Amino acid sequence: MAKIIVTDREGATHEVEGKVGLSIMETLRELENGVEALCGGMCSCCTCHCYIEPEWFAQLPRRQDDEEELLAEGESYRAETSRLTCQVEFTAALDGIRLTVAPEE
Repeated sequence: MAKIIVTDREGATHEVEGKVGLSIMETLRELENGVEALCGGMCSCCTCHCYIEPEWFAQLPRRQDDEEELLAEGESYRAETSRLTCQVEFTAALDGIRLTVAPEE
């Protein structure tokens, strides 16, 4: 069972089962204090914004231009760790990924 370790906006850490083949957002929106995911994964909002731990961030595909533009508009953007979880597919190689839900804007 592949895991995602997430720190929610309240500071609590959760270990949840990742769903291989789906976006990380799919798992996090089911978590209490997880992400809102208002656009449902269409990359048209930032309500699934998370900070990926640096060692994991380096393993992810680079951000596409539309994701980069949305993130850069936000006050809580961090170039070195910010991702929209709707744009990150969870794979078995990401078992144990650590991330923190970004502040609500």
